[in-house]
Amino acid sequence: MKQPLILVAFATLAACSGGGGGQGNSTAPVALVSLGTATRESVAERRTLYGAVEKGAEAQYTLSAPAESVVGGVPAPVGTPVKRGQLVVRLRPSPGTNAQLLQARSEYQAASQALARAERLRGDGLASDADVESARKTAQGAQAMLRSLTSQTNGLALRAPGAGYVQSVAVNPGDLVSQGMTIATISRVGTLRARFGISPAVAGKLSSGTALMIRPSDGGPSFSAPILSVDQTVDPQTRLASVYVRVPPEQGLGPGQSLTATVPVTTASGAVTVPYDALLSDGGQPYVYVVKGEVAHRHDVTTGPAGGNRVAITQGVSADDKVVTAGGTGVEDGMKVRTK
Repeated sequence: MKQPLILVAFATLAACSGGGGGQGNSTAPVALVSLGTATRESVAERRTLYGAVEKGAEAQYTLSAPAESVVGGVPAPVGTPVKRGQLVVRLRPSPGTNAQLLQARSEYQAASQALARAERLRGDGLASDADVESARKTAQGAQAMLRSLTSQTNGLALRAPGAGYVQSVAVNPGDLVSQGMTIATISRVGTLRARFGISPAVAGKLSSGTALMIRPSDGGPSFSAPILSVDQTVDPQTRLASVYVRVPPEQGLGPGQSLTATVPVTTASGAVTVPYDALLSDGGQPYVYVVKGEVAHRHDVTTGPAGGNRVAITQGVSADDKVVTAGGTGVEDGMKVRTK
C-alpha cells in the first residue's frame, strides 16, 4: 500500500524541479542607451567673470595753476568737447605773483651788475677769482628764479593736452587760486578699462595678452579684448583678485556698465575627450561606461579640463572607445546594452 505514495512524492519533486529550470532560462536584462565616441581634440576650460567698465588711471588730464593767479575766464565749461591745444581756463597773474616777478627781475639785474663789477675789479687786481665765482653763482641763481617765474606766468592759459571733454571746473572768474591747485579735469577719449573679479587661484594662471570674450550685461554685441594686467591683491570684501582689460572706444560703453566675460584658464591639447554627458560619479569618483561587444564596462577615469560639451580624460578611456552618454544611470558593470 506504500508504493503509490512513493510514486506521488517522486512526481511532486519532478514538478518542482521542472519549475526551477524554467526560471533559470529567463532572458538577462538589456539597458537602452545612447552612445558617443571618445576623440582626441584640444579642450580649453573657460571661467565666467563678472565686472564693470571704469575709468583707467590715465583716463583724464588734470589742469593745475602754475602760479598764484586770478581766474580771468572759463572758455570751455563743464561738458564742452575739446581738442588738443584748445583753451579751457584763462588765468592772469595775481598781485602777489606780479610782485614776485618784479622782485626777481630786480634781483637778477642787481646780480648781473655785481658780476660785471667783480670781473672788472679782478682785471684791476682788486678782486680774486673766488669773488668772481661767488658773484657768478649769485647771478645764475637769480636768473634761474626769473626764468621759472616767467615760465609760470607764460603758462597761465590752461589748454587741453589732448582730445576729450571737460569733466570738471573747480573755479569761477575772479577767483584767486594758489600755485598747484587743480583748476579743471578733462576726460580723455578712448581711455576706459574694465575690471573683473576672479578667484586668486585662477588669477595666477592668467597673464597679460590672454584674450577675454566680453559681453555687456544689457545684451550688446560681444567683443574680444586682451588682458592688460592681473592684480592678485585680494579685495577684502569680495575675496577676489582683479583682471583689467582696455575697452575699445568703438564699443560705445560708459563707466559703471556691467560686463560678463569668459576666459580660458586651462588648455589640454590633443587630449582624449568624451561628451560631458558620459561622465558619472560614484562617491566623488568619476567614471564612464565603455561599451564593447554590446556589453557595458565601468571605467573609473581621471578628468582634465572641460570646455563646451566635452571633458578631457587623462586616464581610463582610449580614443575611439564607445561610451554611454544617455541611460547610464540604469546600467551596471557587465550589463548588456542596445542603442536607442
